[in-house]
Amino acid sequence: MRKARKWVAIDFGGPEVLRSIDVEVPAPRPGQVTIEVVAGGMNPADAKHIAPGQDRKVLPLGLGYEVAGVVIEVGAESSPASVSDEVIAALVTGGYATAMTVPVTDVFAKPKTLSFPQAANLMMVGTTAADLLHVSGAASGDTVLLHGAAGAVGTSVLQQARVLGVRVVGTASAANFDLVREFSGIPVQYGPGLLERVRAAAPGGVTAALDTVGSEEAGDVSLALVADRTRVVTIAAAARAKSDGYVFVGASNPASGPFRAQARSRIVALAASGELTVPMAQTFAFDDAPAAFASLIGPHPAGKLALVNEKGGAGAD
Repeated sequence: MRKARKWVAIDFGGPEVLRSIDVEVPAPRPGQVTIEVVAGGMNPADAKHIAPGQDRKVLPLGLGYEVAGVVIEVGAESSPASVSDEVIAALVTGGYATAMTVPVTDVFAKPKTLSFPQAANLMMVGTTAADLLHVSGAASGDTVLLHGAAGAVGTSVLQQARVLGVRVVGTASAANFDLVREFSGIPVQYGPGLLERVRAAAPGGVTAALDTVGSEEAGDVSLALVADRTRVVTIAAAARAKSDGYVFVGASNPASGPFRAQARSRIVALAASGELTVPMAQTFAFDDAPAAFASLIGPHPAGKLALVNEKGGAGAD
């Protein structure tokens, strides 16, 4: 039986509830593969997954929804995946692990343009950004307002918008203006006076507004600029979207899951072609998951975080 290590939450909370345990990795059945995880992606959804207030019967909980690694075993009829293939797996459960067995339908070839930590962080932000753009109806020639342009989802929106021929005015702190410009966005400082700064940056107006922040300012400015509320889309302000008649995309939107699942192949293709990359903030050794999680839920530089398994870890008895 193949062995692995895995981080789980033994309670609800923060990094203090994480524990590393030894687990047995199931042999792949038909339609599955086993992956030795090289890097595990980290997302805000990981923290929401173990947030207080849930039914304690679900504990312990594994964390991590996307990984990058190498196929080490293939179940029957699992083609096109083969042993030694470098792959991404998303969306999975329990990705803070050194090895895992997953459905081959969730496995994609790792773009050679990306490192393992980047590849492990490609899919969730990429499909979320695609969902925002799709629902807003953004098309070539449009100008859109993007709240949180220097965030992980924001930088993916910028790059995908560039491919679509969409001009983006993006809010950010002054320290992150260069990052926004790197991906062809027009940066504007958030805070008092934002509405006037956006109007100055986009004198022809904006056709849609995308919100990754969820602040009152983001909602107010979006509604002031975009008359068609079906083209104001948020991933962070579900309650306000419902009360003010604009669109929330995410777990509670029944259209989001199917769209994002289908978008995965396109996101991988964009990365493979060099049109989509993943800015990284920091990587952590697998054993340092609590410290990584503390960074995830606290302030950290722009870019993604990843757990890196430097030792491999899918041994066999």
